[in-house]
Amino acid sequence: REMEQRYLADPFSGSTGIAHTRWATHGVPSEGNAHPLLVGRVTVIHNGIIENHAALRGELQAQGRVFESETDTEVIAHLVDIELARGLGLREATLRAIARLQGAYAIAVMDTHDPERIIGARLGSPLVLGVGIGEHFLGSDVQALIQVTRRAIYLEEGDLAEIRRDGYAVFDRGGAPVQRAVHETELSSDAIDKGEFRHFMLKEIYEQPRAVADTLEGRLGAHGPLPNIFGPGGDALLARVAGLHIVACGTSYHAGLVARIWIEALAHLPVCVEVASEYRYREVVVPPGTLFVAISQSGETADTLSALRETRARGYLGTLALCNVPESSLVREADLKLMTRAGPEIGVASTKAFTTQLAALALLTL
Repeated sequence: REMEQRYLADPFSGSTGIAHTRWATHGVPSEGNAHPLLVGRVTVIHNGIIENHAALRGELQAQGRVFESETDTEVIAHLVDIELARGLGLREATLRAIARLQGAYAIAVMDTHDPERIIGARLGSPLVLGVGIGEHFLGSDVQALIQVTRRAIYLEEGDLAEIRRDGYAVFDRGGAPVQRAVHETELSSDAIDKGEFRHFMLKEIYEQPRAVADTLEGRLGAHGPLPNIFGPGGDALLARVAGLHIVACGTSYHAGLVARIWIEALAHLPVCVEVASEYRYREVVVPPGTLFVAISQSGETADTLSALRETRARGYLGTLALCNVPESSLVREADLKLMTRAGPEIGVASTKAFTTQLAALALLTL
């Protein structure tokens, strides 16, 4: 509302812009720490955590760079600004800057000297390119874009995207042009509308029966789960399972804890449930025949994704993703998958995402 009042008091026009709904990624919530952050010619917004930001900040301050915020994001803006001052274009400058970053990020970058262009890049955090007609968009997920376009490109790990009003291009982490598929989302704008409800949490509570029914539909018969609901070859792989490691974060972790009780009681298989942020940093003993199960609503949870990627070197029988987003990184990278069909969950407190995960885990147990 404050921003609206400022605009009404001093209106402006433009065709290109970036914005963020969070007050701060590091430091206290304040105007100084709020995104976008402006350094020299560069404006940046950022999701994620830059793990080496303190070392980079110290290096840049030693070079005479002055920091105005407490955020890790400001490091990105300084790095890009330095490369622009060396004569690079915005895309090349951003590539050089992000090569120095450790951690997770989804960023959008603008240059005041080239205001009709936005560069986006991702590593460990989701970023979606919305494809329009005479307009293009970047967002953290497709439901953020549904009111302006139904066509989207799910940028892959390490991708960089350049968007302009009249076109877009995608590049890999080495800067080479790549083609990424354009997907048409099945979501409708009604899915992100509160309708007659006071808030999204109440709406999503009432959506639970339908979401659970959708998750079970076409998968559960009179005598149990139908064949190969986890994908081609799924039944053959599951028949060889001697134990499970379930890895997740937050609410998904609690769904895994419930599933452990079910699986050990009904399938008589040992189950270990791990928080992904702890699992990925320790040595894990993997007995023969162990199935790795990753649970994530978005399919882009950084720690869960990292854990999945580490399974290749740990000798698991196979990997299974339980997820709500068909085009997500988790789903693309797992051997087997089962979608939860919860639809968008906008409320902060998880409701239907959790109950549909339980429904999917019940299918796995049976």
